[in-house]
Amino acid sequence: MELFNIFHGMATVLSEPSILMYVFLGVIAGVFVGALPGLTATTGCALLLPFTFGHDPLQGILMLVGVFCGGIYGGSLSAILLKTPGTPAAVATMMDGFPMSEKGQAGRAIGLATAASFIGGTIGALVMTVLAPKLAQLGLAFGPPEFFALTLFGLTMIVAVSGDNLVRGVLAAAIGLWITTVGFDPIAGSSRYTFGIRELLGGVELIPILVGLFGVTQVFMRVEKLLVFPKAIAGERYFPRRSDLLATKWTAVKSALIGVFVGSVPGAGCDIAAFAAYSELKRSEGPDNTLGTGNPKGIVAPEAANNAATAGALIPMLSLGVPGDAVTAVLLGALTIHGFEPGPVFFTTNLDLIYALFAGVILAQFALLIVGLSLTGLFARLIQIDQRIMMPVILFLCMIGSYSMRYSLFDMYVALAFGCVGYVFEKVRIPLSPLLLGVVLGTLSEQNLRRSLIMSHGDVRIFLQRPISLGLTLAALIAVVLMVLRTRRPSAGMRTG
Repeated sequence: MELFNIFHGMATVLSEPSILMYVFLGVIAGVFVGALPGLTATTGCALLLPFTFGHDPLQGILMLVGVFCGGIYGGSLSAILLKTPGTPAAVATMMDGFPMSEKGQAGRAIGLATAASFIGGTIGALVMTVLAPKLAQLGLAFGPPEFFALTLFGLTMIVAVSGDNLVRGVLAAAIGLWITTVGFDPIAGSSRYTFGIRELLGGVELIPILVGLFGVTQVFMRVEKLLVFPKAIAGERYFPRRSDLLATKWTAVKSALIGVFVGSVPGAGCDIAAFAAYSELKRSEGPDNTLGTGNPKGIVAPEAANNAATAGALIPMLSLGVPGDAVTAVLLGALTIHGFEPGPVFFTTNLDLIYALFAGVILAQFALLIVGLSLTGLFARLIQIDQRIMMPVILFLCMIGSYSMRYSLFDMYVALAFGCVGYVFEKVRIPLSPLLLGVVLGTLSEQNLRRSLIMSHGDVRIFLQRPISLGLTLAALIAVVLMVLRTRRPSAGMRTG
C-alpha cells in the first residue's frame, strides 16, 4: 500500500515543474546558508518561511524541506575547507574532512561528503516513508528517564572526539556542561552564574559558541602562524572515487540507519546523530584506527547520519505533531499556518499531501546530489583565495552569523570570547569538540535528570526500571568500561616492554 501511495505522490510532484523548481531553489539556498558559519538550516527555514505564504502549501513546504536538507549538507563544506563547521551537525565531519583537505584532497573530501549525504538522506527518506508511524510510536515511548539515558550515552562519545587526550577531553566536556548551567534554572527558575550580566539570564547561545570555537579560533591560529589554506590540486577530480564508495558503502548504510533512528527521537537532532555515527565508527574500527587524520570513513559516517536524521526528524513531526528538532519546529509552524494539523489524524485526512511530501523529500536528495556535485569545484577553489583576503571575510561572516540568531551584539562578544578560549585550548592541546558536545547535551541532560527525579521522588532506580533507559544506561556503562580499558592498554604494553 505504501509503495502505491509513494508512486502516486511521486507522480504528483513530477507532474508540476514548479514544485521541482522550488525543491531545487530550497536546496541551493540551504547549501549556501549552511556553508556560512553560524547561519544554520533553522535560520534559512525561518527566513524563507514568509515567502511560502502566498504559494501552494506543497510548494512552500517542499522548498523548506530543500533548505533543511541543503543546510545540513552545506555545513560540511566550510568544515572541510576552512575547519569552520557551518552547522553543529558538521563538527564530526570536520575531524577527518579538514585533514584530508590539508593533504590537497579537498575535492575528494567534498565528493565523499556529497555522496554520503545523498545515500544517507535517501535511506532516511525511504525509512520515513515506510516506517513513519511505527518509529513515531517508539519516539512516543521516550520520557525524561529515556532522554537522560540517551544524553548519558551521548556523553560517552567523548572518547570518539578526544583523540589521544581523553583526560583533557573529559575536562573540556565538563566545562561545556558547566556553560549550560548559566542563566535561569530550568526547574526552579532562579538565576545561576550570571555575575550580574543581564544578557546571560537566557543562557549562552549555541551558535556563538560554535562560531567562536571553530571559526574565530581558526582565524587567530592562522593569523598567528601565517599559514596558507590548503591548495586544491590542479585537475583534481571533484567526484567521489569508485574505490572510496566501495570502501565506505557499509559505513554509509549503517550510519544512515543510526541517523534516522536518532533523528526520529524528538529533541535529539542531526548533530547528535552525527556524533553517534562517528562514535560507532570509532568503536568498530578498533583502537588502531586512523580516524582524525583524513580517513574517508570519518567523512562518510557523520554525513550519512546527519542527512538521514533530517528525514528521521520529520517522523515525529508528521506522525505525532511533535517536532524532532528546531528545523522541524519551523516546518510544523509552516504546516499550521497553511491550515494543517500534523499528528495521527493527518495521515488519514491528508494522505495525498503526506505522500507527495514523502516523494518531495526523496527528490530533494537527488537535487542535493546534483547541486553538490555541480558546485564542488567552485567550493574547493575557495581555499585558493589569498588568506589576507579570506581571514577578514571569515571573521566578518562569523560575526554576522553570531549576530543573526538574536540580533544581539552580546552574541558577537560571546563568539570572540570563545574564540579566545579555543585559541588557549589549542595551545595547551585541549580538544575543542568535547566542549561543544557538553554544551549540546548539557541542557537536555540536566532538564531530564531533574524531571526524572521529580517523577520518582528522588529514586535513581527509575533509570533501571524502564527498558529503554536501562538499555541506554547499560550501553553507556559498557562504553565507559571499554574507554578505560583502551586507555590503560597502551601503558600496560609499555610496562611490559
